Amino acid sequence: MTWIKPSFLWMMYRCGWATKEGQETVLAVEIDREGFEWALRNACLSDYQPGVHPDRATWQRELKRSPTRVQWDPERDLHLRPLPYRSLQLGLSDEAARRYADEWAVAIRDVTPLAREIHALVRDDDLDSARGLLPREEPYPVAEGLLRSLRP
Repeated sequence: MTWIKPSFLWMMYRCGWATKEGQETVLAVEIDREGFEWALRNACLSDYQPGVHPDRATWQRELKRSPTRVQWDPERDLHLRPLPYRSLQLGLSDEAARRYADEWAVAIRDVTPLAREIHALVRDDDLDSARGLLPREEPYPVAEGLLRSLRP
């Protein structure tokens, strides 16, 4: 499973500001909107939600046949502490992972130096400067109903 993590700070939490063993390089992968929305349309929640799924068995069948899965994890602040709202994580397998690599990716950038620069500012308690370097992120506008079955 390959995961798309649209939140920069959540990714920094995951990789420890590019210091965790085997996670010392952080890449920003830009994908096209059509591919991202295909992944959302073909996704299943990564865990069973009684209000969304009729029963656990139905959810398990859906999860097995879905090429993508959605997980909602707490967003993070500059100190990587959890915030009271969640960010989308999108897991890709099989056909989705192939499409991601072969069709959807339009740009790949190494953001490891940026991660290290922001981390140094956070360590120095220069949070305003650190915030100023964060990649611009905003809520993703989706068509009505696209996320209806993907919200916990």
